[in-house]
Amino acid sequence: MDAYDIVIIGAGPGGYTGAIRMAQLGFKTAVIEKDKTFGGTCLNVGCIPSKALLQSSELYYEASHDFADHGIKIESVKLDLEKMMARKTKIVGELTGGIEFLFKKNKITGIKGMARIVDANTIEITDANGIKVNIQAKNIVIATGSTPVELPFLKFDEKKILSSTGALALDFVPKEMLVVGGGIIGLEMASVWARLGSKVTVVEFADKICAMMDQDAVSVLQRSMKKTGVSFMTSTKVTASRSVGGRVELDYESLTDGKKASIQGDVVLVATGRKPFTDGLGLENVQIKKDERGRIQTNAHYQTNVPNIFAIGDVIVGPMLAHKAEEEGVAVGEFLATGFCHVNYATVPSVIYTHPEVSSVGMTEAEAKAAGIEIAVGKFPFAANGRAKAKGNTEGFVKIITDKATDRIIGGHIVCAGSSEMLGEIVVAMEFGGSSEDLARSFHSHPTMSEAIREAALAVDKRQRQG
Repeated sequence: MDAYDIVIIGAGPGGYTGAIRMAQLGFKTAVIEKDKTFGGTCLNVGCIPSKALLQSSELYYEASHDFADHGIKIESVKLDLEKMMARKTKIVGELTGGIEFLFKKNKITGIKGMARIVDANTIEITDANGIKVNIQAKNIVIATGSTPVELPFLKFDEKKILSSTGALALDFVPKEMLVVGGGIIGLEMASVWARLGSKVTVVEFADKICAMMDQDAVSVLQRSMKKTGVSFMTSTKVTASRSVGGRVELDYESLTDGKKASIQGDVVLVATGRKPFTDGLGLENVQIKKDERGRIQTNAHYQTNVPNIFAIGDVIVGPMLAHKAEEEGVAVGEFLATGFCHVNYATVPSVIYTHPEVSSVGMTEAEAKAAGIEIAVGKFPFAANGRAKAKGNTEGFVKIITDKATDRIIGGHIVCAGSSEMLGEIVVAMEFGGSSEDLARSFHSHPTMSEAIREAALAVDKRQRQG
C-alpha cells in the first residue's frame, strides 16, 4: 500500500497550490481528483472559462457599439460563437495541463478517482473503471470545493435549466435568458449573454443585487448593465417553473406588495449560491463534525476534530473564492512544517468581473459603521482621470475607507474597467497596516487609471488635486 506524508482530496486551487507548497517543504505528497482533469471548478467550469467568455463578449460588444467613437468603422460585426467557445476550451486545456506539469516538477503524485476516507490514515480510491485501491496518509487535507445550489422546482438539465457550468457551454445565443440570483456568478453570466445579444432578466430575492459589496459601486455596475439590455427584478421570489412551448416559464411573487405573475425565457440560469461538496467522502467513518450549513468545522490551524485531518477552501467557513482556498492550502503545509500558520481574512479581495468590474477588499462603509468604527472616506471619480478619458472608460470611482482615529485603511472599493488589476495596491497597503497617507505619498505614473487610487487617498483628508 502506497504511503504519503500528506494526501489532499481535491485538485482545485486550494488542493494543487497547497500540494506544491507541501512538496517544497519536503513532504511526500499526493493529490486525488475525482474529475478527468485537475484544476477543480475554478479552472474547468468556473473562474477561467467565465473570464475567457467575459473577455471575448466584451470585445464583441465594443466592436459592435464603441469602436466608432474611436474613429474605427466596421460595417458588419459577426459573432462566431463556436470559435469563441473553442478559444475558451483551449485556454482551459492549457491551464489544466499545466497543473499536471507542476505536479511532475514538484514530485507530487496525482491520482484520478473518487476518494473515501476509511479511517484517520487510510483513503480508498475508486477509479473510472470501478477498481478500488487503498493508500496510507499521515495527514489528510479535504479540499473538495463546492457545487451549485439546485432549487427543488428548477432541477439542472444543463439545456434549459442551467447551472453556471451549463451557462458556460451554450451552443446558441438565447433570445431571452432568465437569471435567478443576482450575485457574482449571476451577474457575470448575465453580462456575457447580454453582450452577445440575449435579452437578460435577473431575478433577485433580496432588495438589492450583491448586497455584500459596496452599494455605491454596485449601483454603477447596475446602471451600466441596464445599458446592455439587462433588466433587474429585486425583492422577488421565484415560486415555480414549467415548460411552455419549448420555453421555461417562472412564477414569481413580489416581496414588496405580494403581487404574483410569471415570466418566460428560452433558458434559465440558476445562480442562487454554492454549497460544500462532501458527499461520498466517508466523513462519517471518522466522525468529522460539520455545521448547520454542511461546512466542515475546523480550528485556526484548519484541523478538524480529527487532528491529522484538515479542511480548506469552500468546504469550510468563509468566502468561496479560489485565492482564499490557495492561502489556506499553503497555510496547512506551513503548519505541518513549523507548527505555525496564518491567513489574514481582513484582506481577502472580492471581484465581479463585469464591465465595469467591481473590486473590493475589507469593510464597506455599512460594515464599519455597524462595527462601531468612526470612519473617514475618500472617493474619487474616473470621470476626472485623464487616462480613463483617453481610454473611454470613465464610469466608476475609487473609494478608500479608513479608521478615523488612526488613518489605517480598513476598506477599499474600485469600480471601473479592469479594477481587479488595480485593487492589489490597496490589498498590499492593508496587509502592511498602511494608511491613506501612505498611498497619498506614493508615486503613481501619469497618466494612469491608478492615479485615482492616490486621489481617493488624498480625498480622505480632502486634499485631492484633480477633478
